[in-house]
Amino acid sequence: MSNLAAKSTKADRPLPKSVLAGYSAQNKVTLVRGGKDYFDLLLSMINRAVHTIHLQTYIYDDDETGKMVAEALKAAAKRNVAVFLMVDGYASQILSTAFIHELKAAGIRFRFFEPLFKSRNFYFGRRMHHKILVTDARYAITGGSNIADRYNDMPNSPAWLDYTVYVEGEVARELCILCQRTWRGFPTEMNTSACALSPEVFHFPDQETSKVRMRRNDWVRRKNEISNTYIEMLAYAQTHITILCSYFLPGRAITRLLKSAAKRGIEIKVITAGRSDIMISKHAERWLYDMLLRYNIKIYEYQPAILHAKLASCDGEWVTIGSYNVNNISAYASLELNLDIRNNVFAASVEEELKVLIENNCIPITAELHSHKTNLFIQFFRWVCYHTISLIFTMVTFYYKRIDPSGIRKTD
Repeated sequence: MSNLAAKSTKADRPLPKSVLAGYSAQNKVTLVRGGKDYFDLLLSMINRAVHTIHLQTYIYDDDETGKMVAEALKAAAKRNVAVFLMVDGYASQILSTAFIHELKAAGIRFRFFEPLFKSRNFYFGRRMHHKILVTDARYAITGGSNIADRYNDMPNSPAWLDYTVYVEGEVARELCILCQRTWRGFPTEMNTSACALSPEVFHFPDQETSKVRMRRNDWVRRKNEISNTYIEMLAYAQTHITILCSYFLPGRAITRLLKSAAKRGIEIKVITAGRSDIMISKHAERWLYDMLLRYNIKIYEYQPAILHAKLASCDGEWVTIGSYNVNNISAYASLELNLDIRNNVFAASVEEELKVLIENNCIPITAELHSHKTNLFIQFFRWVCYHTISLIFTMVTFYYKRIDPSGIRKTD
């Protein structure tokens, strides 16, 4: 089926309300590449903050980049900005006691999310995976970049490939409220957030505005919003989808929808890592290549550095970007945060960025190239890696129970 025919078929199926619901209108957005561009903006936001700073991240290392950000946070606290820093209790456990003491002594409020051996519920796989900075309930930046040297452009060492989105407006206020709720452990009752009390009314020129909605995944708290975004993209795409993902191991539902979308003529491109920091995951991904190629899904491997970005663009109209990887850990374990953005100009700019990335920095994995680099032994090894990863996913996404919405720790 041609793309034009697919578009005509889709036009006969109106979008469900869930696809278009939950967006705020008064927002300005900018795509920001990771590395120096990201950290320059991060520091600028911290330095310009007047009232509050919320920084929440999966990995925070006390290396050169971590110390640089810490100094900016200390300076903000010194000028009486309320600074809240939350890091994941597993991924950031290497932070030294001395470093944390210095942060607290400077007036920074510091907290671990779910320390491994002090967790109330001991959900090992439930990690705070999102990465977000919100200042003054007006400005925010979120995406895939953590706070460590490997996410920054260092001398003789380029940053891992990441993308983030900088937003100003109504959704930044929503993100600020989320940061406060996360900081306080998602209480059943919480006094009115200082973020929500912000009196500012946002109004941007029409040509600068984007519809944006906050999307979360937290299986324990019954949040599946980002997974639903990917499901909706695949189910209702009219012409094309491009997925950029660092650990692409889709579960059954997404795999089924990928096949279905490809069958009806949707052009699907998947950009994955050429080299990975978790090689068992890369080998497992390559086990899936046969299936993807059978359905004419185009595969590209990024070459210059490790790929860590997580975003998808659909039909030149709709982009989702954040911390969510297309795999079952993001779907069923970690706290994940994405922003869905509906703006044709922004989506077109993202697709142009991905087009240039493919042309200049990726190797296309054709059926011929794949067959030349594969033999029975390699395929068996990849099969073992895939099923080993699947077993690990099952172990870290198993919970004795979810939080009971009728109990003391209600769903927010």
